[in-house]
Amino acid sequence: MEDSADVLSLIRGRMKDLSKGHKKIAEYILSNYEKCAFLTASGLGKEVGVSESTVVRFPAALGFKGYPEFQRSLENIVQEKIHSFEKIDVLGKDMSTNMVLSNVMMMDARKIEHTLEHMDFKAFDMAVEDILNADNIYVIGVRTCEPLADFLGYYLKMIKKNVNVVRASNSNELFEQMMYVGEKDVVIGISFPRYSMRTLKAMEFANNRKARVISITDSVHSPMNMYSSCNLFARSDMASIVDSMVAPMSLINALIVSLCIRKSDEVVKNIELLNSVIDNFQYTGNDEINMLDEDVVAELKNMDNTAQYKSVR
Repeated sequence: MEDSADVLSLIRGRMKDLSKGHKKIAEYILSNYEKCAFLTASGLGKEVGVSESTVVRFPAALGFKGYPEFQRSLENIVQEKIHSFEKIDVLGKDMSTNMVLSNVMMMDARKIEHTLEHMDFKAFDMAVEDILNADNIYVIGVRTCEPLADFLGYYLKMIKKNVNVVRASNSNELFEQMMYVGEKDVVIGISFPRYSMRTLKAMEFANNRKARVISITDSVHSPMNMYSSCNLFARSDMASIVDSMVAPMSLINALIVSLCIRKSDEVVKNIELLNSVIDNFQYTGNDEINMLDEDVVAELKNMDNTAQYKSVR
């Protein structure tokens, strides 16, 4: 095999041509490739629920000479990640708290820079258009990605009606909340290593229903790309045991701001309506000092006026 290092992309590209048993293996590997790199064929078969012989035949379907060569290609990907983490750990052993603060924040800043340098702006524009044109929007993120999904969902509700942040502890609950997904809807799946099988299954379900599917993930190797029509990548390497979600959050923030600019008039109306409801019902439990500063409302109105002026010209 000439380029075994790109085995994850190879698996995604061959997915449609695989048998049912091989497809189960492929889906498991894409979500758990770090673990699979150290599993025997027998062990992988037990994890997936297929026979050892089915696992042994799987590499041949991808063009590998055998299971050992295939496994080495997975090990190469894992080793690249391990080496980058080891550099951070070695540097961090004797650091003062001030040095840790500086280094972690500099690493986070570099992740944002890397994300911007490798951004697919056409995909970003496509995501904005898809969300604006959607009848219903579903946002899915579990574990460390749940706060990202909550953040995105909260602000999307200021812009669009029918926004659903899907919350599910198992696949059954997930499908119950998504049972009405259709062609005019958008599903946004957010997942970073270790990838979530629940999120992947939700995106597969949405894709089967012909909905527009947007993935927010870390790279072209992510299994989330299998079922998405639009992929947004953000760097999320770990510093020791902590997943850095700074770049994904920045990407989501840019997505929200872009949507607000395009729909500034609706955003202002929705926020003013919310403030009015709070005032009229005298909600004494309001824990906000100010729902939205008047200067911000004025700025949004100015954005709308500028957009209208440009369209007239």
